[in-house]
Amino acid sequence: MDFSITEEQELLLASVRDVMERACPESYMKECNEKGEYPQALVDALTEAGLTTLGVPEEFGGTPVDTQTLMLVAEEITKLGGPHFVFGQALSIADMLEFGNDVQRRQCMDEVLAGRVGFVLGFTEPQAGSDSSAIATTFTRRDGKVYLSGHKTFMSNALRARYMLCLARNADGASDEKKTNAFSMWWMPMDATGVTIEPLKKIGWHMMDTCEVYLDEVEVDEADLVGVEGNGFMQAMINFEVERLLMASSLLGMAECAFGDALDHAATRKQFGKPIGSFQLIQQKITSMAIKIENMRNLVARTAWKIDNGMPVQTDSALAKLYCAQSANEVIDDALQIFGGIGYTTDCRVSRLWVDARVQRIGGGTDEVMIHIAGRQILKEHTK
Repeated sequence: MDFSITEEQELLLASVRDVMERACPESYMKECNEKGEYPQALVDALTEAGLTTLGVPEEFGGTPVDTQTLMLVAEEITKLGGPHFVFGQALSIADMLEFGNDVQRRQCMDEVLAGRVGFVLGFTEPQAGSDSSAIATTFTRRDGKVYLSGHKTFMSNALRARYMLCLARNADGASDEKKTNAFSMWWMPMDATGVTIEPLKKIGWHMMDTCEVYLDEVEVDEADLVGVEGNGFMQAMINFEVERLLMASSLLGMAECAFGDALDHAATRKQFGKPIGSFQLIQQKITSMAIKIENMRNLVARTAWKIDNGMPVQTDSALAKLYCAQSANEVIDDALQIFGGIGYTTDCRVSRLWVDARVQRIGGGTDEVMIHIAGRQILKEHTK
């Protein structure tokens, strides 16, 4: 396996660095974080440079690239202090581009090309987190219309997005034992009558809203069905492995960002008359952090390589997401410890990375679910 970066990839990463230097100074990130504001200026700059549509098929106005390239860009953005959610639209909108009709695709891409969120992914509910099959939101038909009712939670960007891709259960239809064939996807305007949005307060992720969304007999048309009725659950599963790898790549970048800041501090901060980096306990932390970052990088690169070569990665993506989520939090925590008291203040960006990284062990598949996916598959392959 050759994980070396091509000349084209290096040129692309250079353009990412140029955009980030202009549009993502730490002062701007700090301001957005303190005010709870979405970093729209950064997103606009990335959009103008064509970076937000990397991986989107050309017929939809994007630039096709391989998985390795997507992961390199995601890593670079967070390595330079950007939030993870400003990149990855190609993966988040894949369901719509794959299964949506022409009108739905156009509406989705109009948002993306304008530097806005394509849609809210309406899956998670209070009783349906890791267990997506427990989704209770329903759709019913009446007088030629379809009505959605239920309660979605942890909806990222619900205050900003114009549409929701809503997974709902057929209130009247038959289903299998797991009830997965009763789910369908619906394209729903967020400003429709019957939609109520209530923001959640969080310990991190202050630059992006996360909300409860209540649906009370929200009326949509039959034409708003996305894909095949009853196949919504399976449609939602098609891109999970790559999305998890994207999270792993962003976590790698966050760890590298914190590591770089910690190295600078260890080299310049003096105690007892010498830089703290000269003390063995600090060196032990730095060495451990470097090993974890190298392992994270290798896991991401190897999994991306397998995807680009058409190989299955169910186990690989789960392991990458699990290891990177845990290790990035450990690296960032060590970085905060190296900073000492100043690391616990909002003047130090490591403190922002510290609270923002923690949720990645929950979102996109919890540590426990990743262990279950990987462990089950490893045992299955061993007993063949």
